[in-house]
Amino acid sequence: MLAIVAYDMTDNRRRSRMHRCLKDLGLNTQKSVFECEVDGSTLAALVALGRELIDPDTDSFRIYRLCARCQRKVAVSGLGLRLIPLDFEVL
Repeated sequence: MLAIVAYDMTDNRRRSRMHRCLKDLGLNTQKSVFECEVDGSTLAALVALGRELIDPDTDSFRIYRLCARCQRKVAVSGLGLRLIPLDFEVL
């Protein structure tokens, strides 16, 4: 499934760590927004990552799951990139 992950963090060190973790999981489409193709265990790991890194008093971490039908309705303008899921995996 496609998950949109967005974060807003006040601390530079925690924000950098979040960015490093997410860049291995998906496409960085905006400064603090990633599109990630995830399965159930990866989604659970993302939720845990958000809970670990944010300060709930000052930060925000959101995960939006998109169904296949919703993915087809995504509108991209300008220089936007779009994540295209593959039906195979290269080992």
